[in-house]
Amino acid sequence: MSSARARYDSIVVGGGHNGLICAAYLARGGRSVLVLEAAERVGGAAVTREFAPGFRVSACAHLLHLMPRALMQDLALESHGLKLAADGLPTVALSPDGGGHLVFGAGRVSGLTERSSADAAAYAEWRALLRRLSGALHPVLAAAPPRLGSDAWRDRASLLGLGWRLRRLGRRDLRELLRIGAMCVHDLLEDRFSLALLKGALALDAVLGTNYGPRSPGTVLALLYRAAASQGVEALAQPQGGLGALSEALARAATAAGVQIRTAAPVARILVREDRAAGVQLASGEEICATSVVSSADPKATFLKLLGSEHLDAGFVRRVAQVRSRGLTAKLHLALERLPQFPGVGADSLRGRVLVAPSADYIERAYNHAKYSEFSSAPMLEVTIPTLADPGLAPAGRHVMSVIVQYAPYALAGGWEAQRQAFADVVIDTLGRYAPGLRACIGASELLTPPDIEREFRITGGHWHHAELALDQFFMVRPVPGAARYQAPVPGLFLCGAGCHPGGGVMGLAGRNAARQVMREAA
Repeated sequence: MSSARARYDSIVVGGGHNGLICAAYLARGGRSVLVLEAAERVGGAAVTREFAPGFRVSACAHLLHLMPRALMQDLALESHGLKLAADGLPTVALSPDGGGHLVFGAGRVSGLTERSSADAAAYAEWRALLRRLSGALHPVLAAAPPRLGSDAWRDRASLLGLGWRLRRLGRRDLRELLRIGAMCVHDLLEDRFSLALLKGALALDAVLGTNYGPRSPGTVLALLYRAAASQGVEALAQPQGGLGALSEALARAATAAGVQIRTAAPVARILVREDRAAGVQLASGEEICATSVVSSADPKATFLKLLGSEHLDAGFVRRVAQVRSRGLTAKLHLALERLPQFPGVGADSLRGRVLVAPSADYIERAYNHAKYSEFSSAPMLEVTIPTLADPGLAPAGRHVMSVIVQYAPYALAGGWEAQRQAFADVVIDTLGRYAPGLRACIGASELLTPPDIEREFRITGGHWHHAELALDQFFMVRPVPGAARYQAPVPGLFLCGAGCHPGGGVMGLAGRNAARQVMREAA
């Protein structure tokens, strides 16, 4: 189909943060862009909604820390209404004995020197190494990956640039990167630290949102990924109004650039004419034409549902079907009548995130249950109380608690409906060991299991990364060979979601990278 017949230059399927960012950059590049969002509002998994009367929460993602500040400034999100209720939030690793908690913040750990001066020194060295490595790796996340075996100058230049940045690390750091890159995080932590609580907190960040335990090979990759995305600075932030406020600011930035956004407009299929993507058909039957279609949906939904396997070769369909994308993470929301007390944790520390991960072995034991399609009897938890920084999320004097829980298998033996309350009770009891009286504070609760996340946010498998972050689903092979540079095998069809390079989380780089690739292909 010729561009003269197209109604839009680009249609973006899905109004999550990556879709909105992609649309904004396309429009700033002079293209006419339409965003089609199936839900009643934009945001995807980064939305704020009410889960009990008067209580609002960031429904899936609950903290902002991976999106580069340079990207936020480039889109002028502050001028489009984004305000941070809190920035530079601390992380508290809860100690099982009720004292000796570790507080992470500003590149140091309060309480660590008193417990282990050797670990304090080793942690400072580890943070310095991460900062150096992130400087070399961040540009890798911020650009389309090169094609192996290509003679194109752009691909050769990209590979040479990567090699040059790694060489600039110096022999010692490069050797360490090559040594640890594919390691399991358990072995890395055993190499460097002795304190169980410190190792537990660091291991949590390596496995959060994944289908792995600390002893799984390649889990150091997740730590390096987080460091590279945040450029070595763990700047945890909470938008005022929750993560939905970020999505609303992105929508306003896109609209200001000229993007048209339609909500409650689910796409039923991607149209293919003359062997190229030519637009979409909505569930209502309406057809909308475009020169290119960019999908922020997950790879399985994009290729197997919206496009259809009849437009793809059998080998590619098989690779997409085999993408590992089953979630292992649940979300528990609690409406609190009063603030629970965590002995030994100050009010300022509670404003950040609170971790229940007393050791790497604790996390591994929690993971063991998932191997047999069971939920963890003593789960790993990441907890926030967003109302401490943003009281407007709950009625006066009351609070919201948001808990990310691992491990909760997508296909639970016996089914989730029969065991939903039992799992919620396990989570509350686990957290109650650190906050006595928690249960008496709870007025209402909501549990989102991976199947719930799949249904509510339209993510196949309920995996917030859309595809597992693993060595065989990363960089030049993410999500699969043949679609690793945001471009599908069908001309005119592109990807821009979390299933693309560099991956998931509320980061936005996949959306920006994809927009650049669309414009490059159209040039």
